[in-house]
Amino acid sequence: MALDSARQIARSTTELPADIEPAEAFAAAAWADQIDVRFATFKDGRGFSLAALLRQGGYEGRLRAIGHLLPDQKDALLRSGFDRVQADDAGEPARWARARAAHIYQPDPGAPQGRHTALHRRALAVRKARAEALAQELEGADPETILARALEVYAGRIALLSSFGAEAALGLHLLAGTDPETPVLFLETQRHFAQTLTYKDQLVSALGLKDVRVLEPDADEAAREDADAKLYERDGAACCELRKVRPLARGLEAFDAVITGRKRYHGGARGALKAVEFDGERVKINPLAFLSPEDVASRFTALDLPSHPLTQIGYASIGCWPCTTPASEPGSREGRWAGEDREECGIFDPALEARAQRAGSIRLI
Repeated sequence: MALDSARQIARSTTELPADIEPAEAFAAAAWADQIDVRFATFKDGRGFSLAALLRQGGYEGRLRAIGHLLPDQKDALLRSGFDRVQADDAGEPARWARARAAHIYQPDPGAPQGRHTALHRRALAVRKARAEALAQELEGADPETILARALEVYAGRIALLSSFGAEAALGLHLLAGTDPETPVLFLETQRHFAQTLTYKDQLVSALGLKDVRVLEPDADEAAREDADAKLYERDGAACCELRKVRPLARGLEAFDAVITGRKRYHGGARGALKAVEFDGERVKINPLAFLSPEDVASRFTALDLPSHPLTQIGYASIGCWPCTTPASEPGSREGRWAGEDREECGIFDPALEARAQRAGSIRLI
C-alpha cells in the first residue's frame, strides 16, 4: 500500500498499514514522533517485522500497534519494538493485562543474536546435549579423531583460537592438514612479544592457513579504559577483559564451536579437561587434551615444527609480555600472571561452568 494512503492523525503522529513497503515506512519515520502500525488481521506478521526494522534502522520515537490483535501477542509485539499496544478489543483490558506468553520466540532488538528467547534457549539445550554426547564418544581419543569429528559436526560454524604461543604450532598443523579453510582467530592484544608476531606470520605461511582473522580491542573502549596504555599495571584482569575477552566474544558471534589448544597437563582447572565442553553458550573442542608433555615434544620433532623463539630462553607458556615470565618446566603455565591470584585470562573462565549447569535445566520445548 502506498505511503500516501497512510493517514496523519496529528502533527507528529502517522498511521501506517502493516503491509507498507519498508522504504516508505523509513521515509515517514524521518519526521514522525509517533508511528501507529495498523494490523488488518492478527495473522499478518509484517507488522512485527516492520517494527523491528524501524528500531534497527534507528527510529527512537513512539511505536504503537493498533488494530486486530490478540492478547497473547502483547509480549511479542513489545519485544519486536512497539512501545504500546491498542487493540480493537481494548474494552477488555483485563485480558490484555493477563496476557503473557510462556515461551518467547521473537528476538529482542536490544539483544544480540536473538538471545533470551525460548528459541535461543532451546538451541542451547540441544547444543549442550550434543556436546555431552561427543565428549563421551571422544574420551581418550587422539587429536586427529577429535578434530575430524568436530569439523564434521560443526561444519561451517567452527573456528580455531590460537595465541601462536609455545605449543600452538601443533594444533595449527593438525588443522592445516585437515581443513586449512577453517577460520583461525588470533587475539591481537597490542601487548604481544615481537617474537610472537613474527612467529605467527611464519606459521601462517608455512602451514598454508587460509583464513586467519585478527581480533583487536575496540579503539574507543581502549582510549576510555586504558588511556595511558598502562592498565596492565593497575588491573591485569581488566586489561585481559578489554584486550582479550570482549574482542573474542565479538569474534565468536558467527560460531557455535571453537577449537582450543588446552591440555590436561596444564593443570589447575584444566586438569579434568574433556575433549568437548559446553560453557553455557558455545562448545569448546580440545583435540590435544589428552596429550602429555612428552607427546607434544615428540610430535614437534616428528613433524619438524618450528618452535617459538622465546621457548629457547625458558618461556614455557607465552601470552602478553606484561604478564609472561620464564617457567621451570616445559608446558607449565607458572610463568603466567606471576604475583596474581589467577590461572586464566578470562576467555576460558571456569565461572562459565555455572552457565553450562543452568543450561542443563532447559527443557526441549
